[in-house]
Amino acid sequence: MTTLSSLPYKGTRDFYPEEKRTQNYIFSIWRKIAEVYGYEEYGAPILEPLEIYTAKSGQELANEQTYSFLDRGGRTVAIRPEMTPSISRMVAARRQELAYPARLYSIANFMRYERPQRGREREFWQLNIDIFGDDSVSAEAEIIKMSDDIMKATGAKPEDYVIKINNRKLINFMMAQYLGLDAVQAQFMIKLLDRKEKISQQDFIDQATEVFGDLAEVGLPKIQALLNATSMAELPSEIRDSAAVSEVQELFTFLERAEVKSLVFDITLMRGFDYYTGMVFEVFDTNPDNNRALFGGGRYDGLVGLFGSEPISAVGVAPGGTTFLNFLESHNLVPKLISTTDIYLSVLGDTVREANKLANDFRSKNINVELDISGRKLDRQIKNVLKKKIPYILFLGEDEVKSGKYTLKNVAKSEEYKLKFDEIVELFAARRKGVK
Repeated sequence: MTTLSSLPYKGTRDFYPEEKRTQNYIFSIWRKIAEVYGYEEYGAPILEPLEIYTAKSGQELANEQTYSFLDRGGRTVAIRPEMTPSISRMVAARRQELAYPARLYSIANFMRYERPQRGREREFWQLNIDIFGDDSVSAEAEIIKMSDDIMKATGAKPEDYVIKINNRKLINFMMAQYLGLDAVQAQFMIKLLDRKEKISQQDFIDQATEVFGDLAEVGLPKIQALLNATSMAELPSEIRDSAAVSEVQELFTFLERAEVKSLVFDITLMRGFDYYTGMVFEVFDTNPDNNRALFGGGRYDGLVGLFGSEPISAVGVAPGGTTFLNFLESHNLVPKLISTTDIYLSVLGDTVREANKLANDFRSKNINVELDISGRKLDRQIKNVLKKKIPYILFLGEDEVKSGKYTLKNVAKSEEYKLKFDEIVELFAARRKGVK
């Protein structure tokens, strides 16, 4: 008989209760920020036609990283590698029925076939926040402000992260007007700039020289001038006076008024997806031990129109669960979380029937109770409680049944109380309100 491996599929992970509690903590932050801004939750299928990714997501994602296969009906489908095409499809399907601007969010899992590494897994969870039907810079300002609020909700300080901003209109102007590149060369240069931090300076120069071809002698100094610019004021005048720069300046004004402090203009920020049409941004961790992009987003006005609908403007952002957790860990922001079970009810002696009734009475008051049904000795039950990190244990013996007063132990503090049923209910009601 073949022994099956207990390991999960490569690039995926199991979530035992302690890991799931941390994941749910992250999800609760995401959900709270999305809903406080008036965004409504939606869901979408995990399978989509492959063509919705090949149309606009980029060849690397669609052809190299997507789990695609023929279904039993002969259709080429894919496990979703991202949500943006799905929500764009959904908006196109209800184009006339939706109220605009439409504010939508989801928390879902995705799969990409890529090399697993720190902060990057083949299966990953992601928040997707999108606003449809607003052409103004106010939409980008709202999405970026929400991103900033998400970071602050973890307890992070403004110096713990930086939000880098650029504009694809500015990138296109830079490629064609300033660098003099044709459409093919521009695509290669955008991809090169997108991975600039992942290769050596010499490799960057060599590859840029290859992209420029005969224009390398003129083009390389221009690229260097761009890389040297740390603000919009330091950009070459040909770029600084463009309409795209004015749009970025307007966005910065909005965000500064909204007291978003962790802002940086970065002319080299590209964002890899082909569907971006305007502002793009990324949130970066400033911790040297985790100095990387955490998540990003931008404007993608053309994607809804691919589904036979009139084009609708859209701006979105998508924090990922793994990189978000890495950030929390690198800044010691992961909270110490206990079990979602409130009470472990320990049965002492011949009180099983009374214990069942008491457990159900507590549950009717929204108190989560695990009832011991094992009949194990008390020391084994206590070890079980400690392993599960259940905060309270209630001992129910014949004396407690007769008196109506129950021995409730706070496991962390090693404190015991003699309380009636109603007093225990009040204790947990106060705990939920944050009253000690």
